[in-house]
Amino acid sequence: MKTDTKGGRFFMETSSKVIFDLAMRTADMIVNMFGDRCEVAVHDFSDLQHSLIHIAGNITGRKIGSPITDLVLNELTKKQEDVADIPNYKTQSKQGKVMKSATVFLRDNNDKIIGALCMNYDISLLIELGGEIDQFINIQQEKQTTETFFNSVQDVIHEMVDQVIFDHKKAPSEMIIDEKVDCVRILDEKGVFLIKGATEYVAHMLGVSKFTIYNYLHKVRTMNEYQLEGKK
Repeated sequence: MKTDTKGGRFFMETSSKVIFDLAMRTADMIVNMFGDRCEVAVHDFSDLQHSLIHIAGNITGRKIGSPITDLVLNELTKKQEDVADIPNYKTQSKQGKVMKSATVFLRDNNDKIIGALCMNYDISLLIELGGEIDQFINIQQEKQTTETFFNSVQDVIHEMVDQVIFDHKKAPSEMIIDEKVDCVRILDEKGVFLIKGATEYVAHMLGVSKFTIYNYLHKVRTMNEYQLEGKK
């Protein structure tokens, strides 16, 4: 891949240039059609550390020259013939925006994977609106006790955290501080923070640092102790 730039784009060797040019124009067209909640990135795998060569829209805050994602990198560990496009999966930005995503791998005339076109759509507002609709049509029912069985402790953390966030009917990027503190309170009551690695995952999902989670926990636990003292 050549390293000179023009108009924010890298220029490829002729054999791949047509494919990447088409991907870039497709990215621009998709964002133009679906608006500013949409982002489409084009990656060139000839340099995985700086694979992002074109980005339309701005949801994740990335810039030209950013590295490939861990999801795509994991897919590339497979044999070329086993690598498949990844449709309709959930992702989350560092800012806490929840996105619906898809990845299409780009192949040359020899069926070699040379890059990817990755689409992200911010559904944070739709989640909040969905919560409002659910609240309006909700019919009161008796709560049932449930238990879920997992294969790993990471699955336990992910399921419990995802459920608490979902119950708030808001994407983390739209939550105010009190709502994030409430998420931490509920998770603490459920014993999530007894599991190693939980703090980092909760911080990632809420779009804050792990030190912020420690502060939230201190606030929650101090309040609980104050309420217990008041009952004595």
